[in-house]
Amino acid sequence: VAQAYVNQRKLDHEVKTLQIQASQFAKQTAQWISMVEGFNQALKEIGDVENWARSIEMDMRTIATALEYVHKGQLQPASS
Repeated sequence: VAQAYVNQRKLDHEVKTLQIQASQFAKQTAQWISMVEGFNQALKEIGDVENWARSIEMDMRTIATALEYVHKGQLQPASS
């Protein structure tokens, strides 16, 4: 009977230790998930900026081409 009591106390201690460790692991996992979600959001924002920069670059090329066309038109002598 005494051995059963000692074993039960050991099991109770192990269960409590396991519960604490499981709780700590759950908190750590939640932090990791939060970090991954933040990283994912940052990647999306980088992609948004990259797309915005491409769009601006295309617009600037169009404007530059138009200005070049207008400038060349002004340089050519008028036909009479």
